Amino acid sequence: MKIDRIEVIHLKYDYPGRRGFRYAGGVCQGRLTTLVLVHTNDGHVGHGSAYTHPALAEIVIKQQLEPFLIGEDPCEVENLWDQMYRLTRWYGRKGAVMTALGALDTAFWDLRGQSKGKPVYSLLGGKRTTCPAYASALLWREPSELAEEAAGYVARGFRRMKMRMGRSPDVDRACVLAVRKAIGPDCDFMVDGSMRYSEEGARQFGKFLAEQKVFWFEEPFPPEQIDSFRKLRGTIGVRLAAGENEFGVQGFREWIEGRVIDIAQPDVSRSGGVTETWRIGQLAARHDIPIATHSWSDAVAVVANAHVVSALPNGLTVEIDQTGNPMVEELLAEPFKVVDGEIRLSDKPGFGIELVQSVVDRLRINAFTQLENGLYSDMAFGKGSFTPAPAYVDAT
Repeated sequence: MKIDRIEVIHLKYDYPGRRGFRYAGGVCQGRLTTLVLVHTNDGHVGHGSAYTHPALAEIVIKQQLEPFLIGEDPCEVENLWDQMYRLTRWYGRKGAVMTALGALDTAFWDLRGQSKGKPVYSLLGGKRTTCPAYASALLWREPSELAEEAAGYVARGFRRMKMRMGRSPDVDRACVLAVRKAIGPDCDFMVDGSMRYSEEGARQFGKFLAEQKVFWFEEPFPPEQIDSFRKLRGTIGVRLAAGENEFGVQGFREWIEGRVIDIAQPDVSRSGGVTETWRIGQLAARHDIPIATHSWSDAVAVVANAHVVSALPNGLTVEIDQTGNPMVEELLAEPFKVVDGEIRLSDKPGFGIELVQSVVDRLRINAFTQLENGLYSDMAFGKGSFTPAPAYVDAT
């Protein structure tokens, strides 16, 4: 098996009327992701994905890395990861470059599994055939609307869910109370702080979350404020989670070895692929820190993350976007089915996935270097598209 060619496919989805969900960044108008398909000379295809600026992923993969990879054995995954890292170290190490090489790495793992006739989780030494999953949505809506939405996730088989916060002290508390009442005491309920809080505001709100038995408090601060995380951890009665804005073992080492967080959230589609996410997971395991992978881009990322989580002894859960994103809900021939809070992993070789070509064709874009102005969740294009909410004012 040799690498024959690499296909980079950029997908874009516009919400109806270009009005999706409202959150701290403004009104999300659409979604973006990049699929990476590695084709081999014997007809196999490996699947990976990158959640980053599409043009940057294209440049790194097609203009620099592909010429070094053609003709190589994709099953030599770790050697290829090291080579790609060395080739991009001067301008990489984190960010879009790590994300791009990670998409290739993930596709190589898919191919290794196909070559060995085993699912990826089995190659990693895992025995679990299911992976805990949580519903990720509950954006900025009225408390009654959020309560109804949350109850719907329970009815669909979820036992965990996450809500976005950071509007105001009164609204935040009202939303938490409404959702907790709707889902009852037996469902895990996580809160994402949207990087909106001061240290004192996070401490006040965190103690309230502890009273409501919230499972974790995610990113109350931007990732650059690592000292704020360190000061808050262990003082509020709720576990702190972060990691979706971090890359590679080198980035996570400070968070994990420094005991800055209680739960680490790497993402195969951002933090360096299956290889590096596995390494992050092993590092976290040595420090008794669970892994709850971030997944906000597409179904390929969810599946890859789930294989890693299921194989890790400290694997906790995987995130599934519930905001009406077809790149999550419609991309796979066998969509996710949540049963009693878990999704079943395929026992087919590799990731065991098949893309729905009609969905790929419908969402595929070619003009990825000059995207239509808009707010695509974590990425904004055009000055008028980024309209974040006013600063959060702590309770007095």
